[in-house]
Amino acid sequence: MIEEGDRILLAVSGGKDSMALACDLGAKRRWWPVGYELKALHIATEFGDPTTPITLASLLGSWDIPFESITISVQGRLKAGRSMNCYWCSTQRRTELIRYAMEHGFNKIALGHHLDDAVETLLMNMLYKGEIGGMLPLLRYRKYPLSIIRPLILCEERQLVEYGKEKGYMSTVCSCDYGGESKRREVRSRVAVLTGNSGKIKRRIFESTGRINYEYLPGGQAYSEGLPSPDQEGEA
Repeated sequence: MIEEGDRILLAVSGGKDSMALACDLGAKRRWWPVGYELKALHIATEFGDPTTPITLASLLGSWDIPFESITISVQGRLKAGRSMNCYWCSTQRRTELIRYAMEHGFNKIALGHHLDDAVETLLMNMLYKGEIGGMLPLLRYRKYPLSIIRPLILCEERQLVEYGKEKGYMSTVCSCDYGGESKRREVRSRVAVLTGNSGKIKRRIFESTGRINYEYLPGGQAYSEGLPSPDQEGEA
């Protein structure tokens, strides 16, 4: 994930996940076998706590991590007739991260997604999109000279909670009125029931996306025999 000479832009919200990642990557610079640069960026919106950037600047400064905060209005960017939701907010903040990274010469963006996020996203896509897709630990953009890295992808959320308590840093949460309507909250409770909160089962679900048995999926027999899929035939 991290290579010699990387310039990494770290997305920080002030929550336990991004702060755990900042604390970890900041400390690793002292002994990691490859050298890399690190800068933290906070995307403030009208739904966040206005004091968060001040608190982050102080904490990240104590970890010797350069920090900057920019403010955007995610609701102001909504097109006519569209309603506000968590997905829209997320895409707008991601857009700003990409824009900043490209303008300032960063080649990687580090996000604090963890194992629970990955499993929840997989299930959300299956339930509400009818497709199998999730979060890659390393995602290389095709349109941009950038990669997304998720160093915490195998860590459980409860581990990050304990880590935050041990390190004693603050943790903010989204104060958005739309957060309570998020599909992710619903899926999170489903995952808890499905796995019994077993870390081993969550990891098996996550790892299954890399061990797909195509032969037992629709169209898989043709795939296993080397025959063109319907999509490939159309392209021919």
